Amino acid sequence: MTDLQLSLMAAGGVFIVGVFSYNKWQEHKAKKSVERAFSSDHDDVLMRAGEAPLVRQEPSFSSDAAAPARGPLHAPVHAPTPPAGHPPGEHASGAADAATAAPAAGAAPAGHASPEAEKATSLVDPLIDCLLPLALEGAARGEKILPALQTLRMVGNKPVHYIGLAVSGEWEPIVHGGVYTKLQGGVQLASRSTALNELEYSELVTRLRAMADEIGAEPEIPDMIEVMAEARNLHRFVAGHDAQLGVNLASNGAPWSISTLLGALEKQGFDLRPDGRYVMPDGEGSHLFTLSTNVTLAEETTARLTLLLDVPCVAPARDGFGAMVACAKSLVGRLDATIVDDYNQPLSDAALAEIAGQVQDFYTEMDDADIPAGSTRALRLFS
Repeated sequence: MTDLQLSLMAAGGVFIVGVFSYNKWQEHKAKKSVERAFSSDHDDVLMRAGEAPLVRQEPSFSSDAAAPARGPLHAPVHAPTPPAGHPPGEHASGAADAATAAPAAGAAPAGHASPEAEKATSLVDPLIDCLLPLALEGAARGEKILPALQTLRMVGNKPVHYIGLAVSGEWEPIVHGGVYTKLQGGVQLASRSTALNELEYSELVTRLRAMADEIGAEPEIPDMIEVMAEARNLHRFVAGHDAQLGVNLASNGAPWSISTLLGALEKQGFDLRPDGRYVMPDGEGSHLFTLSTNVTLAEETTARLTLLLDVPCVAPARDGFGAMVACAKSLVGRLDATIVDDYNQPLSDAALAEIAGQVQDFYTEMDDADIPAGSTRALRLFS
């Protein structure tokens, strides 16, 4: 059997699964409608909803914005424009046209949102998640629904989060003791590695329906074709902005002893991780950049060190690139080394300044797309 035949068979299988899931969902909705028609309707004024579900806010994926090239940057970057495509967010229009828009994660909230409301927006983000409204048959307590929600937390490598509309009228993370009149789920559309695909979405629909039945809710499922287009477009943006900046230190003499390096790097402020990488703490529980010895843990010497900055994961205010270059220059004096690029060519101050300018352009592009570097939204996408 040829590769073409196998590919056609796989594509046909995905299509059949999608059609089957859709038909079963239509049958399920019809059944629910009949049940509601013959059930009693009790209006409890203490349990009325105060707000409609979240709707997606569109990112700006401008067709003329040049994305930095992926990988370490040691020279001016002239990357191709990300392909223009179906913008994320249209699948939410059918589910909540008249709903109030939630503030975008990473953007300044209107008024004074409570910490719970801000956390809810970061968990189920209209910009990067496929929204999954869940209409409850009646008000539900957090401790009653949390066990069921825990059964659907991942699809493939994409996280699934939930928030609830509390009787206070605010969306918040679902907790024990809370009372919720509506739920909102969200599955992340893309990550650093992949976009949400058809098989993962079919699995999501099947498992979501079973979970919803268990808690007495009716989910509203967006159209698969629209969701897949949104996921692919978001992943194109992530891939186009997956930039890592590296500078290297080459020994001017004999290779360094690893044991000698350990002391020098500790004095410089690095922390050693179990995997052998060194990280420069940012003072807030995370790190600014990493350092690799470029050898296995069994090696006793190395002639080259690499400092690496994960650009989209460090906020501009922290000046990760500036801190990394300053660290490299300090190590030059400690270790008798030269700052070089991947081809072992010395990096001058002018070249480093040019790269710093590219970093600022990169930050501007991410801001324009409402995905600021170092924000909760960026950290989710580039994990």
